[in-house]
Parts: sequence; structure tokens; C-alpha cells
Amino acid sequence: MTIFEYGKDIVILDMGVQFPEEDMPGIDYIIPNISYLQGKEKNIRGVIFSHGHLDHIGAAPILLDKLNYPPIVGRDLTICLVKKRLEDYAKNSAKKLHVIPVKSTEDKIKLGNFNISFFDIEHSIMDAVGVILQTPSATVIHPGDWTMDKDPISGKFLSYDHLSYLPSPKVLMLESLGAVDNRPSHTTEKEMYANLERLISEATGKVIIGTFSSQIRRVGHILEYARSIGKKVALDGFSMKMNVEIAKELGYIKADKETLITVNDLHKYPENKIIIVCTGAQGEGNAVLSRIITGDHRFIKVRKQDTVIFSSSVIPGNERTIQRLKDNLYRQCDNVIHSDIMDVHTSGHCNAQNIKEMIKQVKPDFFLPTYANHYMLKESAKLAVEAGMHKANIFVLDNGSVLEFSSQGEPKLHDKKAPSSYVFVDGLGVGDIGQVVLRDRQAMAQDGMFVVIITLDSQTGQVRNSPDIISRGFIYMRESKDLLYQVRQKVKDIVHHSTGNKGHIDEEYIKDQVRDKIGQFLYTRTERRPMVLPVLIEV
Repeated sequence: MTIFEYGKDIVILDMGVQFPEEDMPGIDYIIPNISYLQGKEKNIRGVIFSHGHLDHIGAAPILLDKLNYPPIVGRDLTICLVKKRLEDYAKNSAKKLHVIPVKSTEDKIKLGNFNISFFDIEHSIMDAVGVILQTPSATVIHPGDWTMDKDPISGKFLSYDHLSYLPSPKVLMLESLGAVDNRPSHTTEKEMYANLERLISEATGKVIIGTFSSQIRRVGHILEYARSIGKKVALDGFSMKMNVEIAKELGYIKADKETLITVNDLHKYPENKIIIVCTGAQGEGNAVLSRIITGDHRFIKVRKQDTVIFSSSVIPGNERTIQRLKDNLYRQCDNVIHSDIMDVHTSGHCNAQNIKEMIKQVKPDFFLPTYANHYMLKESAKLAVEAGMHKANIFVLDNGSVLEFSSQGEPKLHDKKAPSSYVFVDGLGVGDIGQVVLRDRQAMAQDGMFVVIITLDSQTGQVRNSPDIISRGFIYMRESKDLLYQVRQKVKDIVHHSTGNKGHIDEEYIKDQVRDKIGQFLYTRTERRPMVLPVLIEV
């Protein structure tokens, strides 16, 4: 999410989600921190969505509501996906939207002091668009997520030379995920489709293709090819079926009833006449492909003669999960195809050569690498120098950094940053899970929890009966009777010394003593530090 501000006018580009890291147990996703915009809601002239991937539109239901539903700008598919996201989050919320549609890249929109225009870019989802924000101080060029295809299916080669004629100073903000990809070229869509068609036509069993639900053009191509060779296609996965339905309504996909069937009807056709396109190629636990491989799918079973194609890239962080998925699949099927074996996927992102080419074509005055890990941003900055830019005109910014251009077009990086700490979404809670709660979850995930329930005599202040103990993720209680006996004895001693001879009960003090001393005792015996939770009951 990027905020552009000129005077009292604010324009926002994208509202995406980040998926949780391994050290964030229980978190569903992370959304941008909009503290900076509090009190400025009335100044927001519009929110532009560059394309429909969740890392660019996923936070829209929450943030648009918090910002009083400013106007939104985007192309047809993107807006439809935003509306669907809102409806899934809160019924009838899409009715609150004020939509400014982008029907063509020739469209021009005025949002306060911002003159907004657009340009074509290539990405892995349809209706992606590059954005130009012109102000009296500077012109910002932002392609969103992008790639260059030397031989695109459309037959035309996109050039960005025309952007070099925009008014100076020109600020190029460029997605830099491919800055460390030094391959001279990547697979073209034409090569990828040729490989998919050959695999489909030569398959002796059914074909299962795992891909991203956003690959609408690819699904459309598979449907067209299946129709031409007399095969049937079934779609599976909630997001896959939803996205294709939206694309059909917009006329982006043509699917006749003879070709597109439901998974319930797969049994009616010979296996060598069936293609299944599904989600789950990232190894997500409950996704379709995972359920097929574990044998939990009601209608689809993998057989030795089937062909399973991973038509997707590996999202960073999912490597181990996908490898496990492939291992399980290789045990069941003799024909597993993925990008390490054959070019069956094209990336929607640039490589290092593309970044240099884009910079040479646009000829920006200033360069801001964006959308990537910090080391990738630094590598992208090096590529800009190689492409002829001065180092002083390149800014590698952190989340929350504030860069200002004066009326003379001079840049100034502010010392003070906008708040950019994570806002966690867990179930219905937005931002109610903070670092303290997360640390507690990490502690429980690491060493478990140990609950000590103590019944106290309110008259004497001494322990009545034996303390009850509940252990979760720490020890197996049936095999640790000696340790538990020692803990119970120690708890009685701690309470006895804490209440003193007069039997005065200070609950917080007793809890602190039990927590500290039992924690130390457990560590000396096990070298593990479970979360110790004392519970006091006075009778």
C-alpha cells in the first residue's frame, strides 16, 4: 500500500495483505497500518487498484470501511474481485463502493491535484494496469507488478519508451522481485502453452493441473484447447471457480457447456478425456491438490497413469511444503511435471535484465525500487546504476519511509517514518493481536504450557488437597509421575512460605511466586521453559 500526498489531497495505490510468517502462529494475514491516515480520511480522493491479486486488494474490505469508503479506481476484473472480497467479508458492503472504472488505458482521471493516467503492462492476471500520477511537483510512474514477455500470446511487444516523454522530474517506482534473477530470459507464454498442449494431448490417463486461481487467461486457453481436441474440463477450488465465473460474466473466457463439467460428473467420462484444473499447487493444507494427494477428495483419485502438472511458481517460504507435496505425489503417480522438468509456467514478474531495460526505456530522474525483500531492493538499485542512473538519485526505502519532492522537484527523505508496524488479522479480530500475545503463542508453540490449579483454604491460607496440573505440549503426564509429584510438593511449600503464619492471602504475590519458582524448577529438570499458568481457587 502506497500513499501519495500533495497539499491536502491523498491518493492511495493498492491495499494488499501479507501472509503470516512461520513465527506468527494462528495469524490469518497481515494488513497495512493506516494510523498515518487517521484524521485525514476526508482528504482521500481515491484508491487505485493496480490488479486483482490478494497482496494488492486483500485488505480492501477492512481498510475501505475504516477510511469511510473513498472512491475506488480500477479495471473491470480487478473491481469485480474487490467487490467479491468485500461481499465475502461483510454482506452488502459492496453497495457502499463508489467505483471509477478504467475502461481503457487512454482514460484520464483527476483526483484533486493528481492527474491520473494509465499504461499497459504484462502480469499474470488479466486487467493489470500501470499507473501515472502527475502533480505540479513530480510525475510518478508505477507499473504495479509487471513482467516483459519477448513473445507474448497477443503478438505485440510492449514498449515503455513513451513514458520517457512525461513531464520531469519523473519518479519510477518499480517492483523488483526479480532483481536477483539473472537468467538471460524466461519462458514465453507461447512456449509454455505449447508444452501444456503436448502434455494434455499425449496423456494416457486424466490430467490434473495445479495452478493459481488468478491465472484466468491460462484457464481460458486450456478450455479452448480441450474443446478443440474433445476433452472435458472440471474446475475445483472455491477461488478458481469464483474467478472463472467472474471472467465468464465479463466475456474474458468462453466456456461451452459441452467442455466445462462439474467434478461430480467426472465419473461419466473416460479418464483419458478428463482435465482437472485446481488450486493447491503451493501445498496449502486443505486446498484441492493436497486433498487429492492425501486421498481425501470425494471425486478425484490419483492413478499411476495420470499426468499431474504444477503450472505455478514456488512462492518464497512454501518450498518445504511443496517439496513434501511432490514427494507424496511421486509415490502415487508416474507422470509429475513441474518447472524443474519442463517449462509449464511463466512468471508474472520481471528479471534483472527486464529491470535494466525498463529503466533505459523510461529514463527516470529518480528511481525507487519497491515490492521486494530489502536485499532485492538493494540489488535493484545496483541494476539502476548499471543502466546509467546516478546513485544519488536512487532511494532504497523501508516500510513507512516518507520521501518528499519540493515544488522545484528536489527530493528529501524525512527522518520521521509513518507507522508501519504489523496489524494482525486473526478470525474476526483486526489489530487485537499484538506483539505480547504473539510472544505468548510463540512460547506455547516452542515449549508448551503448564497449568497449576491450587485450592486454598481462605481461613488458613494453606493448600487444600493436592494441586491439579494440566500439561499441554510440555510433557506426557502418564510418563512423568515423579516430576509431577515433586511439582505438587514444591507448590505446597511455595504457598506456605508466601502466605506466612498468619494465613494472609495475596493472590497476585502467590501467583508470581508459583510462576517464577515452578518455572525455574521445570527448567532445571527438563531444560525447557513452558508457560506456567497458576490458577488460585479460595474455598
